[in-house]
Amino acid sequence: MQTLTTWFTVIGNWVWGPALLILLVGTGVFYTIALKGLQFRALPQALKLAFSPSPQSQAPGDISQFQALMTAMAGTIGTGNIAGVATAVVLGGPGAILWMWLSALAGMSTKYAEAYLAVYFRVRQADGTMAGGPMYYLEKGLGLKSLAIMFALCGMIAALGTGCSVQSNSVAQAVQNTFGVPGWLTGIALTTVTALVLLGGIRSIARVSSLIVPAMALLYLGGGLIIIALNYELVLPAIATIVRDAWAADAVAGGAIGAVIRYGVARGVFSNEAGIGTAPIAAAAAKTNRPKDQALVSMTGTFLDTIIVCSVTGIVLVMAGQFKAGATGAALTANSFEALLPGVGSWVVTIGLIFFAYSTILGWSYYGEKCATYLFGTRFAAPYRVLYTAFVMLGTLISLDLVWAVSDVFNGLMAFPNLIGLLLLCTIVIHQKLPEPISAHE
Repeated sequence: MQTLTTWFTVIGNWVWGPALLILLVGTGVFYTIALKGLQFRALPQALKLAFSPSPQSQAPGDISQFQALMTAMAGTIGTGNIAGVATAVVLGGPGAILWMWLSALAGMSTKYAEAYLAVYFRVRQADGTMAGGPMYYLEKGLGLKSLAIMFALCGMIAALGTGCSVQSNSVAQAVQNTFGVPGWLTGIALTTVTALVLLGGIRSIARVSSLIVPAMALLYLGGGLIIIALNYELVLPAIATIVRDAWAADAVAGGAIGAVIRYGVARGVFSNEAGIGTAPIAAAAAKTNRPKDQALVSMTGTFLDTIIVCSVTGIVLVMAGQFKAGATGAALTANSFEALLPGVGSWVVTIGLIFFAYSTILGWSYYGEKCATYLFGTRFAAPYRVLYTAFVMLGTLISLDLVWAVSDVFNGLMAFPNLIGLLLLCTIVIHQKLPEPISAHE
């Protein structure tokens, strides 16, 4: 087992090497230039569209534009916002946070392009629901069926690991460490509430996500902002450290500036998933006739996830200064919050982690299901939900070193076909072409 874990870890390091990171950031930079900085110019309009009642409630689609955004954010706001940022700071130093910000700003344009193509090429399935995402724009837009199958296969497998088992394991550990509840008991409870939501399909997932994601994001942000307000004298020095270390070759012990950039970009992508190809699967379900509108709404997800939520985590970590003490991941974030907000800080992180991870389980269940039904048809939707629910329980009972390693490989492999599709179909996004009428898939 250990040999298999090591093998997949080596493959994962290769997959997530410089080539993929350059391609991810490069695609974002390309679209930033091609769209003339749309993510900056149109951000106020995008936020207004995201949080205002949609005028397209009767348009084709399964859920509202806001619910599509919350479903996508359910998949992205998770352990990456708490544990991922901490890992980036430990491995890359405080300067990694600046590179996380820069990659997210570029990634907003990538998210825009993904969502645009997802709505443009989406189809109506035999069961009446919408389906879209990289597998559809790779097949319909480019005729690259093999790449579409590759994406769907990797997405289906990655959902069972990254989106499911890893998240349920994080919840079980957090609950046991803070409240002393055994992992198997947490597993039963988590599996039950997950199954009840998944039975209702995308509409049920969207409704629950629309409640959980805003509520828990506000709770976590509230705790972080209170810490920042109470320790305001540490804020500017922390930001100065982040900016200075981003360009310092000795920012990390024995490291180099390449490590700072690598971990900042990698963890930023892990958190907001811009370019991975997951969020456009949720965007395709939105009720809209205008791809541009949903694209604008979708790109706010990267802004809210990384520029807002991850920033609070990162600034508090640097303010607390405990990233050299040996702890890492969620434990480091909890220790930092507790140090600056005694008696409350660790609870904020633990509760935030529980609900963020649970929302990720819900969001990724939809991604995995749509990948599975692309490969095997809508008749496979119900069996996949059962399988996914079983992996929720499994994740609370087993050691996840191998699951993490395997998931990391397939998660990274999703990005390559997606980025190829984004670059080769760029003229549709840049010239804002309108889609053809929605057709049946099966």
